Amino acid sequence: MTTATLTSPPTSTESAWLIRLRLNTANRAVQRDLGNAASLHRRVMTLMPDHLGDSPRSRAGVLFRLETGGTGAPVLLAQTRMVPDTARLPHGYADTQTKDMQALLAALRPGLTVRYRLLGNAIRRCGRNSTEGRWKQAIPLRGEEADHWWAERATTAGLILHTILSEPAEPLTAWHRLADHDGKQPQQTKDGTKRNNGRVRVPHQATRFEGTATVRDAEALRQALLHGIGRSKSYGCGLLSLAPGHQEG
Repeated sequence: MTTATLTSPPTSTESAWLIRLRLNTANRAVQRDLGNAASLHRRVMTLMPDHLGDSPRSRAGVLFRLETGGTGAPVLLAQTRMVPDTARLPHGYADTQTKDMQALLAALRPGLTVRYRLLGNAIRRCGRNSTEGRWKQAIPLRGEEADHWWAERATTAGLILHTILSEPAEPLTAWHRLADHDGKQPQQTKDGTKRNNGRVRVPHQATRFEGTATVRDAEALRQALLHGIGRSKSYGCGLLSLAPGHQEG
């Protein structure tokens, strides 16, 4: 699902851009990025200007999601609040299409029926006395618990959900460099991280949500679209996509 135009009288709103990158899996840079969510995040950030200071992803409004379903090439969807420069990608990295989202954002209105898609970091954190894990450890939510996680956030985002289809996605694996390199062999930790050659592998859990909804609060929904939903945005979660839904009557 890509973000589609919804027809409505225009209103003043913020601008954003949606970039669709059809990745060339024969490209070595693509191969490296697909194996590391942190590397994929850095690649998306190259579309933005340099020297954005602290919290560059947040300042540029960058959100992204990797779509790997089907038999075709994987598609990377990226959303920004600054004009992207796709010429900064490596040669042969992807076929790209860029769309101004201002018409979509302006078209949102109460009562509008939409289809949605979200890859969300549906988790809960362990408390100090939890028997499920250590304090603040992330516990992935499944089934009804995951649906409840999304329903709460959808309400805050100005949506009235009609249907929810959810399924666990493959963990988003990110490799990070350790401050202290001890040269030891890989070590598996209780939370699933693995350390090797001065790097640590951190899996970020994700759940894919799709369905239909009605817009209740258009401004709240605009903010959710622009700023994303939930945690792990730097690893490919949080981008909410909308498309026109079936209108009753």
